[in-house]
Amino acid sequence: MDPIHSFGGSGNPRQRGVVLVVAMVFLLLLSLLAVTSMRTSLLEEKMVGGLRNQHLASLGAESALRAAESRLWSASSDTASVMTCGQQALAGCYAYVAGAPNATVQNFINARDWVTAGATTYAATDMTALSGSLRSGALAANPVFLIEDMGIDRPPGLGPARESGASGMPGAGPRSGARHLYRITARSRGGHPDAVRVLQSTFAARSN
Repeated sequence: MDPIHSFGGSGNPRQRGVVLVVAMVFLLLLSLLAVTSMRTSLLEEKMVGGLRNQHLASLGAESALRAAESRLWSASSDTASVMTCGQQALAGCYAYVAGAPNATVQNFINARDWVTAGATTYAATDMTALSGSLRSGALAANPVFLIEDMGIDRPPGLGPARESGASGMPGAGPRSGARHLYRITARSRGGHPDAVRVLQSTFAARSN
């Protein structure tokens, strides 16, 4: 009696081994693609976060500049006030002396770290405690600014009286030549303490 042959077996073991190796290679390639994609996504997220923090720092410094300019403009419009560094509206202002730079001013302008010594805090609102829909714009520290009186704004040798943008103000005439140039330096942090932006502007206003 002939032996019974089975035709429904599991196939050649060597073929099954090749299929397994191919499957493992594909799984490895898919894993590498997934890891690479994840690392790329994390890098892009960090880059976007860094740009966002720098943007917030720039906005904070711009706000501080505008606040200082508004302070100078308001003081120059008040004919009863005397705008002198350290007095009236210019508390926190430093007189610029050529050849003798103020150490506090130089440190505030040039320091790479966060510096507040000798500066005025922009206090229109607490930018570190924003909530609700404004929470995404919160800063790690409130912006600060420092004002320097660079001296009178007039061509040398022309005397105190000259035509200028201040001539239409009350008390024009010889008084209108007492416009000073003020250099404003503002510092702000972004949403993260490591993001710091320093901006400067020059503003002309009546001094006295």
